Amino acid sequence: MYEANATVIGTVVNHPVRRDLANGEQVVSFRMASTARRFDPSAGEWVDAGTLYLTVSCWRRLVAGVDRSLRRGDPVIAYGQLRSHEYRGKDGGERRDLEMRAVAVGPDLGRCSATIQRRSEAARFTPHVVRNIPGDQGAVVSAAAPPGAEGEYAPDDRTAVASTSAADSLPARSPDEMPIEGIPAQVDA
Repeated sequence: MYEANATVIGTVVNHPVRRDLANGEQVVSFRMASTARRFDPSAGEWVDAGTLYLTVSCWRRLVAGVDRSLRRGDPVIAYGQLRSHEYRGKDGGERRDLEMRAVAVGPDLGRCSATIQRRSEAARFTPHVVRNIPGDQGAVVSAAAPPGAEGEYAPDDRTAVASTSAADSLPARSPDEMPIEGIPAQVDA
């Protein structure tokens, strides 16, 4: 069977439901709506072009995070494997539902803001790589350093990684000019 993986950007339309299964596993499911928009030049405005509804099922490590974090109305991005299920409704009619078995779920930071809360204390003491720049030396800076100290101040973490490479002195670039990780950026000298 071929896998159809997709990323869907939309809105949570019901409160996520957590279920305990007979085999001991847990799953959290929620419905999501993704509305396409297009610009109508004759009207001079953006209009809705159709809405996709799907059920997102979250397993294993996603269960706790999704259950604690998402609520109806939240803007969300979900990535996973899509499947179509056919069933009979209460009225006896045939129905079809699109389901995503999620691999990753998170807030759409283009439409909201979020505060990251790590799951374990062990994760709080792990340095975080801010970016991967060829030749970057990276230095660990204590979060206890006052704001404005060399490096990045991360009040919610015990450590952060500060870049000490020559790339820090490069002129600012637009996102379109940013290098893709693993492909060296062309720098004008």
